[in-house]
Amino acid sequence: MTIRMVSQLLSVAMLLWMGGGGIAQAEQEHSLNLPPESIAQWYKPQNKRQVWLHTMFTLRRSMQAIEEYAALEDGERLDKWSAKFLTQYRSIAEMVPQWADEVEPQWADRLEQAVTKRQWSEVSTALGKLGMTCRSCHQDYRAVTAALYRAPKFDQVVVEDSETLEEVSFKDAMNSVTHSMNGFKIAVDDQRLEAAADHLQRFAQRMRDLGSSCASCHKDEITKSRILGADTTALFDELSEKLQGDRQGIGRKLGELGVVVCARCHGVHRTLSDLTGLLR
Repeated sequence: MTIRMVSQLLSVAMLLWMGGGGIAQAEQEHSLNLPPESIAQWYKPQNKRQVWLHTMFTLRRSMQAIEEYAALEDGERLDKWSAKFLTQYRSIAEMVPQWADEVEPQWADRLEQAVTKRQWSEVSTALGKLGMTCRSCHQDYRAVTAALYRAPKFDQVVVEDSETLEEVSFKDAMNSVTHSMNGFKIAVDDQRLEAAADHLQRFAQRMRDLGSSCASCHKDEITKSRILGADTTALFDELSEKLQGDRQGIGRKLGELGVVVCARCHGVHRTLSDLTGLLR
């Protein structure tokens, strides 16, 4: 969806279990302030660098330095860090014109004057007022902006199918994983052991294929190894052994695989991805 400078109302219907065993339905509305579209130019991929993030980091670091050097009455270092802060703070209205009303230029001017005149207590007062504008904006926009511009975009990720050597969408790859996992459990429950073995083999292969997509974001092997490394391979081997043996505990072992692999990744990525999909 198009991001507009409006509040998007998300209605969440919640079923609440009451003490007497009855069910009461309560509807809650949550208002989310969407950032202006112009902020996208300061994030990847529109920008080569995460300019907006670096601006925020510089502001936070400079504010800490100003606070410390005002307390120490160290004018030389205070000049250095206040200049950094004021340059970055005043740039916000230029970077995102729609947020010009979110900043407080008069307090920026008062901070600059206090630094120049070495009015130490006034420096702290002005800095505190400016900090309030930061907190207010963060409360309204930070979480949603991070979801929109910092979360992985899985619709842009492709997975190579090891059987056909074709690239498939991440969604189709995940559907294949789910289908083979459920096929395995169904076949086991119905004592169709040959079919269960085929589904298990396909399930393991689909998981290995899925691992090839991790490099789209993760540039090292640590994350992939943690989710799809030796521990996961061992779990598949144990499932295969149980299938060929007395089959006791297959359901428990499959649940363990779901926790070690699926839940770990979903807990980080899927919830945020689903939220981002609602906001776009």
